[in-house]
Amino acid sequence: MVESIMGQKIISSNIRFNNPADNDDAWPLRKTILVETLLKHSPTLISTQEGRQEQLEELEYLLPNYTMVAANRNWITQRMYPCLFLKNEDWTVNDSGDKWLSLTPDEDGSFSFESTFPRLFTWAHLTQKNTGKNFFVVNTHIDHILETTRLSQVEVLTGEMVKLIHADEFIILTGDFNDTPTGKVREHLMSLLPFVNDPWIDLNKQEETSFHPFTGVNPEGYRIDWILVDKRIKCSDIFLDKTEKSGKYPSDHFPLVCDLSI
Repeated sequence: MVESIMGQKIISSNIRFNNPADNDDAWPLRKTILVETLLKHSPTLISTQEGRQEQLEELEYLLPNYTMVAANRNWITQRMYPCLFLKNEDWTVNDSGDKWLSLTPDEDGSFSFESTFPRLFTWAHLTQKNTGKNFFVVNTHIDHILETTRLSQVEVLTGEMVKLIHADEFIILTGDFNDTPTGKVREHLMSLLPFVNDPWIDLNKQEETSFHPFTGVNPEGYRIDWILVDKRIKCSDIFLDKTEKSGKYPSDHFPLVCDLSI
């Protein structure tokens, strides 16, 4: 019998970088909607993609009782970072760090494989306070142009993850993978990480589009935002939160919400 280890929601959300060219959809005009959307779920963990340092530190300030995992990060001002925000009452952080999706993953800001930008994943070894269970949580953002780039970045992602995972940990992998869940990138990723599942598929959910250009619709899109969980963890529900307020959305991606329970 598998023990109950979570029973709480986690959220993965590409928050869109602070781009003044977004005009009415720029960060200062939608950050409150984003925070309200995230907090209404009372998530135990929030993973974000695409923010820069100043934007992410502002988001941390706007999320009461949550802390961004960045103690071991060497910030580069112009880079966009995947981040983890933890509810303070739920977690102890044992260790954390970043790995760049390049041939030199320990070199800050490095990139390879014709990647458009330097890409990375952030990781944390966590202990859940109320159960004492240990988790290895990873959040990433894969490049958006070439499939060959994404395949190579997945090789680095999984290879570095396997080096870091502890035997007693439950695995959670979140991110914006910029690829369809039925494509070669997903197939390759799952072959390299056979101990995780996609709750969306396990629950037979109809596929939807997670990226939308601030319109709420994108008929040509895919579910490029994924939450993958350890096969020992069950998910009672997973969905895209399509909240909007007076026609304004929190981001150009719908937040992905997963309710983990046994």
